[in-house]
Amino acid sequence: MTTTGTQARLERIGTDGNYVIVPMDHGITLGAVQGLKDIESTIDGVTRGGADAVLTQKGIAPRVHDHKNGQGYIVHLNASTTIGPDERDKRMTGTVEEAIRAGADAVSFHINVGSDHEPDQITQLSEVTAAADQFGIPVLAMAYARGPGVDSEDPEALGHAVRLAEEVGADLVKTGYSGDAESFQHVVESTRLPVVIAGGSKGTDRETIEMVRGVMDAGGSGVSMGRSIFQHEDPEAIARAVSGVVHEDLSTDDALRESGLALEV
Repeated sequence: MTTTGTQARLERIGTDGNYVIVPMDHGITLGAVQGLKDIESTIDGVTRGGADAVLTQKGIAPRVHDHKNGQGYIVHLNASTTIGPDERDKRMTGTVEEAIRAGADAVSFHINVGSDHEPDQITQLSEVTAAADQFGIPVLAMAYARGPGVDSEDPEALGHAVRLAEEVGADLVKTGYSGDAESFQHVVESTRLPVVIAGGSKGTDRETIEMVRGVMDAGGSGVSMGRSIFQHEDPEAIARAVSGVVHEDLSTDDALRESGLALEV
């Protein structure tokens, strides 16, 4: 059951039920890659561009608040690295209480549905949602279809992942994109939670915005998009284009044009 506090905090990380979230917790996973060394400037740019919230691990919180221009803040609670033995084996890095002390409006947790680590991650996500409920803190479940023999773009698998998030008590769910609006509609219809998509590795500006347009056309609620935004040569402009689609219902061409990004031939 969504409490008054949970609803109030959801409104801090979104706008009218839609969400443009920029996760920047990749410093654990990938290291201090482009866009994360001077994370202060990136946070300032994406929030000026229209991002509703940014997301980091708890240790980066002191670098967030002075630069987020009054927008929302989410603390991520598990992680792994690309140089470790198994990137799908996400381990706990924080608690709901630590996130609150870090000034978070919400917490997030990653689960790889279909992986060998799924059982432990289901248990941990359930524990996070129970703890968050005690404080009226929203939980963003990053529920991916990833594992042996699992197609990470299969709408049935993605639908299963987002339904799992609802079943264990999340308030908002992020998952991969199935490739087109028609197939993604099944994913959206698999849960009553707001569904946002991951961005994945950086594509062209047009590919990024067409993907955002597709999720909105399918009835989705926005994006939680990291590298496609924070590694862009102009994070503010691409955030503005994404926000234009999510919050203003702009077409791909209009979003690119109004954000000042050149239209591609």
